[in-house]
Amino acid sequence: MPSFSHFSPLKFIIRPPHSHHQHQFMASRPAPFGALVDKMQQLVQSDPSSGWDKCWEIGLTTWDLRQPTPIVEHLVRNDLLPKGRALVPGCGSGYDVVTLASPDRYVIGLDLSKSAVKKATELAATSPNVTCFSFVEADFFTWNQTELFDLIFDYTFFCAIEPKLRSAWAHRVADLLKPDGELITLMFPIDDHDGGPPYKVSIADYEMLLHPLGFQAISIVENELAVPGRKVSYIFGREKLGRWKRMMGVSPL
Repeated sequence: MPSFSHFSPLKFIIRPPHSHHQHQFMASRPAPFGALVDKMQQLVQSDPSSGWDKCWEIGLTTWDLRQPTPIVEHLVRNDLLPKGRALVPGCGSGYDVVTLASPDRYVIGLDLSKSAVKKATELAATSPNVTCFSFVEADFFTWNQTELFDLIFDYTFFCAIEPKLRSAWAHRVADLLKPDGELITLMFPIDDHDGGPPYKVSIADYEMLLHPLGFQAISIVENELAVPGRKVSYIFGREKLGRWKRMMGVSPL
């Protein structure tokens, strides 16, 4: 089995356009943003073992929303999420971890990048619910965790790893989630661009990986609260919200 220690999750944000140029993701996109993405990809591809951490270290974090994901705020505000233990792989600067956390839901934010975990810890230090979450520097694929989770929230962690490793992602999710737990995936970018990260995704990609492990979609809908540029993106494509549960009586292969 290949080593996964050099893969890190990330979240990609689309910034408003100012000027355009040709690029592999789409026919046109903002030149300044495009140059940053190119540099990020070069760092990751030239030095996979430390590329993501280097991006955080130098502030090359074009994926960082710098705020909680709006759909997470909506789900929390309307009490639409499982209680218990939650995991956010690729937590980055940790805004979603803090938003999800409550006295009824303990959240672990996981990231491979030491710099990301340091930033998340600093940003969350004064949060009123600071006892309801923690940040861990570790590799999602090799992290030694024996206590299972009621909820796993994946916002484009899936698109940050090479497609050949997606099967390992699905098996790891199945290993970490309680039998009656829920997986939430914000699926992005849904399009046909080449290369990455971010690597293109489709609903079929998730179904092909999760169905054999006993997961079925509770719902897959457009994310109406997606950040600007992601509902119908001029760069990377659309974003959908998927909610998955493992069907009782169906054993993983």
